[in-house]
Amino acid sequence: VEDPAREAARLVASGKVIAWYQGRMEFGQRALGARSILADPRDASMRDTINAKVKFREPFRPFAPSVLEERAMEYFECHIPTPFMTEVYPVRPDKRSLIPAVVHVDGTARIQTVARDVQPTYWTLIKSFEDLTGIPVVLNTSFNVRGQPIVNTPEEAVATFLGTAIDALVAGSFVGERPAH
Repeated sequence: VEDPAREAARLVASGKVIAWYQGRMEFGQRALGARSILADPRDASMRDTINAKVKFREPFRPFAPSVLEERAMEYFECHIPTPFMTEVYPVRPDKRSLIPAVVHVDGTARIQTVARDVQPTYWTLIKSFEDLTGIPVVLNTSFNVRGQPIVNTPEEAVATFLGTAIDALVAGSFVGERPAH
């Protein structure tokens, strides 16, 4: 596709769970927008769907929000950039109902702020999602299944996509979708 970030945003906004495989792999314990599974944070059932059909893990396990850095303070009580998803902040009470899939039971979230100059493609995906929905946040979890490391190679990305109920794989400028049932 000509614009994979915009196509990915369209898929997420339409309720699809997508695998996002772009550029070099992150280093560390979190998926930060290069090897991620992404979904719509507005859908409260998305947590259960991804835990059961994609991650194969316990239903209570939460997911993190990736938010445009310049909009983070509107949604979270966070006053500094938090690009590594290592800190938990309260979700502003008036925003919790807008992004229920990424709000923990105590009203907090382990957020990732995404800066345009650091991650331009991932930032564009989130901005495109905001343009479609009004929400500058996407649900983000690592592109792997329980007991496996985060995917590294294109072959691992395809194998994980095919072995789960992920709806689409966006790898580089290529998009693969499951046929509609």
